[in-house]
Amino acid sequence: MSKSFFGYRRENGRVGVRNHVIILPLDDLSNAAAEAVANNIKGALALPHHYGRLQFGADLELHFRTLIGTGANPNVAAVVVIGIEPGWTGRVVKGIEATGKPVAGFSIEGHGDISTIASASRAAKDFVHWASERVREEAPISDLWVSVKCGESDTTSGLASNPTVGNFIDKVDALGATTCFGETSELTGAEKVCAARAATPEVAEKFLKTWTAYNDFILANKTNDLSESQPTKGNIEGGLSTIEEKAFGNFQKIGHKARYIDVLEPAEAPSKGPGLYFMDTSSAAAECVTLQAAAGFAVHLFPTGQGNVIGNPIVPVIKLTANPRTVRTMPEHIDLDVSGILRRELTFDEAGDRLLALALRTANGRVTAAEALGHREFVMTKLYRSA
Repeated sequence: MSKSFFGYRRENGRVGVRNHVIILPLDDLSNAAAEAVANNIKGALALPHHYGRLQFGADLELHFRTLIGTGANPNVAAVVVIGIEPGWTGRVVKGIEATGKPVAGFSIEGHGDISTIASASRAAKDFVHWASERVREEAPISDLWVSVKCGESDTTSGLASNPTVGNFIDKVDALGATTCFGETSELTGAEKVCAARAATPEVAEKFLKTWTAYNDFILANKTNDLSESQPTKGNIEGGLSTIEEKAFGNFQKIGHKARYIDVLEPAEAPSKGPGLYFMDTSSAAAECVTLQAAAGFAVHLFPTGQGNVIGNPIVPVIKLTANPRTVRTMPEHIDLDVSGILRRELTFDEAGDRLLALALRTANGRVTAAEALGHREFVMTKLYRSA
């Protein structure tokens, strides 16, 4: 099997697997202008969202970290930022500029939509021309950053599709790749086992502190229990009756050998070199994938049981399932069928090899099911009410 892929080497040395020019609104008021620019310039992609006004404190810092990280992701070739006013718009531009990639910022106040759209469209057109001449080059697996999350889990998830991802993680961790898992609340019941997989006692303590803070928040705000949230109705229909069952199935995604070397804040980029990381995230699919993309991860693996259809605008999301009913009823959403594991026609090692080969094909340019179907879910995480 190949130990390399062909990607786009960016100005800061990172390697992307896509070559997007994005139009990034700073705030909800700028969505219309951003979408108008993307409509004007074919090859540009707008990322509308709902926040960015009157946020403050840690919530505002997460907002900036997510937007800057999204623009900095190596799958993005160039960025046009549009905001209602110049101050915060300039902060996002400056953050993305640190990567060395082309970026331009425009503010609507004092100019209006029509003038702003015209100016931003000219910049976006120049960026599309520039990006279209970027050429893929060969890179080792150690340059590949892969995030993982599961969704609409059922009994087949913990038994087969999640362990397939775990086998993948063990394989690429040994080759020097950078990987990431998250879903803090979904590790409830397995938190001590997860802590034991940390590389050092300090990292284990950091994980338990992160998990405890999340769990304390949940306990302080729930009315009685987490029924229909953790586990969801889909999880329950699929045979997962408790959060503990779900947690131990979820935990299978990090394999048996790799140890996570740090605990990241939401949307925080890894800084300790290659290896496995844990990120403090929601278990909501679109939020989690958005945060991991903002941290710089370029490919996402998403095992699903009952059939989650999540995608992302800048990161290819690879769907795999071991549920034969999902393969039969939702085939257009599935990139890899590993139901053969349950029929004893496929070993975990063989399934992991198939997933690795598919991830490399995706990194080389293969379009995923979510990309083909136009799934571009981009959901910002908000910590608390605005001022």
